[in-house]
Amino acid sequence: MSSIPVPQTSVLDAFQVELLSALQPYMDEVSFTPDQTLFERGKRADSFFIVDDGVVRLEVPTPEPDTEGVLDHVGAGSFLGHESMLAGSVHGVNAVADSDVKARKVDSLGWRRMLDDDPQQGVMILRALARQTAINLQAAHGKLAEQIESETPDPEVEDMVARATAAQREFEGWDEERVDALLGDMAQTIAAAAEELAQATVAETHIGNADHKVMKINLASVGVFSQMQGKPGIGAIATDDETQVTDFAAPVGVVFGIVPVTNPVPTIINKALIVLKSRNALIYSTHRSAGGVGNRAGELIQEVLVKHGAPADLVQWVRGRTNRRKTQRFMSHPGVGLILATGGPSMVKAAYSSGTPAIGVGAGNAPAWVAADANLKAAAEGVVMSKAFDNGLICGSEQHLVVDRSVADEMKAALTDAGAAVLTAEETERFMAEVFEPDGDLKMWFIGQPAEKIAAAAGLEKPGATLVVFEADASNPAGAQARERLAPVLSFFTVDGDDEAIALCKSLLAYEGAGHTANIHTTDPARIQRFAAAIPASRILANTPSAHGCCGLTTGLPHTLTLGCGTWGGNSTTNNVTHADLRNVKRLALPLHQVAG
Repeated sequence: MSSIPVPQTSVLDAFQVELLSALQPYMDEVSFTPDQTLFERGKRADSFFIVDDGVVRLEVPTPEPDTEGVLDHVGAGSFLGHESMLAGSVHGVNAVADSDVKARKVDSLGWRRMLDDDPQQGVMILRALARQTAINLQAAHGKLAEQIESETPDPEVEDMVARATAAQREFEGWDEERVDALLGDMAQTIAAAAEELAQATVAETHIGNADHKVMKINLASVGVFSQMQGKPGIGAIATDDETQVTDFAAPVGVVFGIVPVTNPVPTIINKALIVLKSRNALIYSTHRSAGGVGNRAGELIQEVLVKHGAPADLVQWVRGRTNRRKTQRFMSHPGVGLILATGGPSMVKAAYSSGTPAIGVGAGNAPAWVAADANLKAAAEGVVMSKAFDNGLICGSEQHLVVDRSVADEMKAALTDAGAAVLTAEETERFMAEVFEPDGDLKMWFIGQPAEKIAAAAGLEKPGATLVVFEADASNPAGAQARERLAPVLSFFTVDGDDEAIALCKSLLAYEGAGHTANIHTTDPARIQRFAAAIPASRILANTPSAHGCCGLTTGLPHTLTLGCGTWGGNSTTNNVTHADLRNVKRLALPLHQVAG
């Protein structure tokens, strides 16, 4: 076996070089391409690695695709996994190649062979590895102390916030006409690049449907701008003629935005428009799996800013690798006035816990009740169009059908006619076993994938299907049957009557997704009113596709991709978040005798 050159002494110290020399006969050369896994959290350690070249990221896996789980990045000279192997325990993190990586691997067989060949040298190597463990532990403690010590500055964070603050102060005095000209151009620029950005998003993230992403980008750019154009962003926004109290809107300053991997470009342009309309500055952090397209969108936005004479630093983004520690630094920075958190529940919770005011969103888990008097053809076509849109990545799309027993068979036939694959009880059993984790979460690699591909993974050939519908038990709304799934996968519950339907919808929302969205298909206005009064959701939709209705495409709700869930979902607002939510409102109040006079 040829030897890999030892990294330069600037990377390894003398004892590490000696340790590598002793281990050399028992090591194998290995290499990894980006995103290949060296070892997995929870798996028993049967080897360890010494990195010779490249970068490895250490992360904690999470079922939330929009929650950043990266803890750290390590490079040449790093020892990985030796503590777990020596302890005979499982790995505590995932180690994943962040670039092309060259390393050396010592497995348990090689380790035992080394001890048998030269026990005395084996003891020396054990001592050396114990020292390496101590070094790693010391470094980990240092990073933990740095994270806990919130006053320790991060140069990148400090610089970006300072530049954003200066830019916001300069921009605050712009009049509405000039701001609308800027934002209109920004919206049109992103919309003109929608196809390029959509294709780049799918190529980078490997999830979703490019054609549908074009529609989402257009909604989040020209659609959002159309609803704010001509409206006041700051200054006097309303006066009560009776009380003579006048509301004045003022900026919150610097807004820190979290951008999910599921909707990166629409979220970026949506945030940029509403943040700038209310005269704030934006710093956003994109999920690492969408960093490239996040950079491209930011570059296009900054080009428009410069073109209109606005400070380029009004919109900035975290470039390069992101991790939880840096994100936390931004969220807790005293120069950040507000956090706009679009992402998984863990990230939203971290935003609310940061000490900085935050607007967050919650998980979607929308039930759609199909009542006995529903227009089944329209309901089925709307459900398929909605849940199949962008391969199910819109969190407000239908997750569960709650169908009256009297029309259940007809609804299944209507779904089939609309392009869904409705599984039999036997097919459902196979599907559930292959597609879901034991705890009920959809397996990560099926998120945002086409329905045909997901069905095929369970050995089910469903050519042409855009949605998979599986049988669910209304007496046991839990586990995989009751979870949110960011994929074209839908559960079908059968119920007897209105009372049971409403109770099940409430139960599903209580299990996951409280406060987000719920839908009803019926021709009875009284039934719609009863449903709206009973269901704890911020958006109650009627006779419309959920994915499109919750974002304002087919309803009168404001266009946005940031959907509050109220206190039901642990959020501060139930709104479809717009520029009006991103400002301080002060009130000019005159003395009562002056009002009366």
